[in-house]
Amino acid sequence: VDLVFSALALFTAAPLMALIAFMIKLESPGPVLFKQERVGRNGRRFTVYKFRSMVQGAEEQKVTLLHLNEAEGPLFKIRDDPRITRVGKLLRKLSFDELPQLYNIFNGEMSLIGPRPPLPKEVEQYQEWHKRRLEVAPGLTGLSQISGRSDLTFDETALLDIYYIENWSLALDTKIILQTIPRVI
Repeated sequence: VDLVFSALALFTAAPLMALIAFMIKLESPGPVLFKQERVGRNGRRFTVYKFRSMVQGAEEQKVTLLHLNEAEGPLFKIRDDPRITRVGKLLRKLSFDELPQLYNIFNGEMSLIGPRPPLPKEVEQYQEWHKRRLEVAPGLTGLSQISGRSDLTFDETALLDIYYIENWSLALDTKIILQTIPRVI
């Protein structure tokens, strides 16, 4: 399912992805794609791809913004992050910044549905029970994304991910996919 869906989605979304790449290049200097090391199934590291939604050098600026972190646990989130570009705000609102992750799915590093792929620094801060999230391939969408997304605490996200792992079914995957679309819109 992941291979077929990601291949079809990449082919279908190619014109939109080309337009997004053009808009990113038009607005700000730097690469179109943002590459970042993430942790996948069983702790295997891989490079995740996203459309760049922040200014060039945003990772280096993170240190100066730590005091604005609104997330609990190992996550770092700022609701109105000053590093996000105008195009980036639109991409994030529509979740289009994540379209290049279809390549990660096609490549077998991610799945369509599963826990979001964490950063290595986040995994280092996991409590032992959080590590259950790494038992399955990370996903483009998942139960926590349709259940509150960034409004959830990290522990709530981890509990939803573990629930998904323990109760996986084709019906649950179908429900998540069908609920993802209106959540994004």
